[in-house]
Amino acid sequence: MDRLRFSFSALSADAFLVSHLPNIRYLCGFTGSAALLLVEQSSATLFTDSRYTFQAREEVSSARIKIAKEGLIRAAGEALRNRRVRPRVAYNPGQFTVAQLSAIKKAASDRVRWIDGGNAVEKLRSVKDAGELALMDEAAVLISAVVKGALSGIRPGVTELEVAAEIEYGMKIRGASGASFETIVAAGPHSAWAHARPSSNALRKSQLVVLDQGAILHGYCSDMTRTVFLGRAPANVRRMYRAVLLAQEAAKAAIKPGVSGESVDAAARRVLKRERLVQYFTHSTGHGLGLEVHEMPRLGKGEKTILEEGMVVTVEPGVYVEGLGGIRIEDDVVVTATGCKDLTIAPRDFIEL
Repeated sequence: MDRLRFSFSALSADAFLVSHLPNIRYLCGFTGSAALLLVEQSSATLFTDSRYTFQAREEVSSARIKIAKEGLIRAAGEALRNRRVRPRVAYNPGQFTVAQLSAIKKAASDRVRWIDGGNAVEKLRSVKDAGELALMDEAAVLISAVVKGALSGIRPGVTELEVAAEIEYGMKIRGASGASFETIVAAGPHSAWAHARPSSNALRKSQLVVLDQGAILHGYCSDMTRTVFLGRAPANVRRMYRAVLLAQEAAKAAIKPGVSGESVDAAARRVLKRERLVQYFTHSTGHGLGLEVHEMPRLGKGEKTILEEGMVVTVEPGVYVEGLGGIRIEDDVVVTATGCKDLTIAPRDFIEL
């Protein structure tokens, strides 16, 4: 919260009203499902409801806890209305609905001057401290072990849903609180869908199988993709896999402090262009990772954000050919002082099962 307060001057704000739950968790530690956090220059107030009376007392020590009896929006608005000096309150417009913003403006009356605070909290979250990096390393090691353990169950006859269920079970028995996102298991032509959902289709011989999974451990997400082949792969599939792996290695080599997200993306695309596969790469090269599975920064075309030491990003180039299938290789890396370091450690060699 002190780091957020440093941004008040640049925003011309006296306070920041935070509504996004991952941001609230980051700032004060509260993990409930209903909250607003008002951060002021010398104090902070967490507004929540009676379901979280005891939880808030246990989790939050850096903010006063206000149990709202008639709704969080109304409670926060009335608190602001009662300030002796008309406050300038920053907020992120992308995280309030039109109805919520209308309601809080009504509750606060004309006592508040509202300021677009943009992604000030997300910028703080994008650079991880040593404690966060230790947790993310654990989450990455966990998902690496899950994938290695799941390979023995990938065989003709089992369904995509069955493989996905085994992967998510493997997360839980290793201590994860859940999946970072719906686990992707996609085989054959279905694997050409970059964000496929697992289906009841059975795996068959001579198919590519894309496995994209992530686990939440201590609140922090991991995200890793591996692609395998059932049987002996033909030469064109082997060539595609090698090209994607080279593209990933090129992107990782481009990562260092001071480099833009679009530069990393371009490094991957240059390799795939050389291999005459770039037209099959249909998404960005990666994204930030932390309390959410998608956060700042993005590694993609037009992304001007400059990488900093301590940022954690995914690196996940892929190619998707209709009728044949898809290949994606994804790892989590942390930006270091001189480059980047892998957090996920599962083998990247082409695996034929």
